[in-house]
Amino acid sequence: MTTAAVGAPGSPRRYLHSLWLLSARDLRVRYATSALGYLWSVLDPLVMSGIYWFVFTQVFGRGVGEEPYIVFLITALLPWVWFNSAVTDFTRAFNKDARLVRSTAIPRSIWVNRIALSKGIEFLCSLPVLVLFAVVSGATVGWGLLLFPVAVLLQAVLLVGLGLIVAPLCVLWGDLERTTRLILRALFYASPIIYGVTDLPGVFADLAAFNPLAGIFTLYRVGFFPDQWDALSVGIGAVTSILILIIGVLVFRRLERSVLKEL
Repeated sequence: MTTAAVGAPGSPRRYLHSLWLLSARDLRVRYATSALGYLWSVLDPLVMSGIYWFVFTQVFGRGVGEEPYIVFLITALLPWVWFNSAVTDFTRAFNKDARLVRSTAIPRSIWVNRIALSKGIEFLCSLPVLVLFAVVSGATVGWGLLLFPVAVLLQAVLLVGLGLIVAPLCVLWGDLERTTRLILRALFYASPIIYGVTDLPGVFADLAAFNPLAGIFTLYRVGFFPDQWDALSVGIGAVTSILILIIGVLVFRRLERSVLKEL
């Protein structure tokens, strides 16, 4: 492929081309030796949804969420898998390909963005599962479904910002990789996945709004469950995601040279 076809070195077109190649490579490597292939991108959230659905509807009397509860779960579990897997991979984004990071001339931020993109593609490929369960369970669809792409965009912004912070810090302080995994475990239960923001009592609903995932998951759900709309969590989630991206860019620029020396 000629240089003109992919853009001049350092150009946005060349950056996007390299980003796509690296993201496609990640997907090929992940599924090259897998017999189930695509199914692995949906198996984890499906198993989790099945477990929580059984526990909260068949074992205990469910006091949270809305019907159909399986759709309520999947609308948050699918984006959670994207978030969790991306942040986990951010912790070793540079160490995993240290030689390439040192030797290539492309901007180092691409090693963060390719994770967010490849995991985002897996998320998009898992959406037919949501459609299937919505149809089978008879879930209703409203105008809020138009906000679904907004949720995808905000989550991408949040992930890129977090990646630009987490990836370099984990190179400089190795213990942060394990710390990040512990935080993710706690964040799962602190995020409105098995419950909604509107299910939280009193001040807890206001506190939950400061978790940017609360607003993002609300945007995913409102197309099926309009009563889940919470303007406070959506507004704070949008502002927080953008602020984290800005902070991430600043942190990454400040730490990039230190990271290269450490690698």
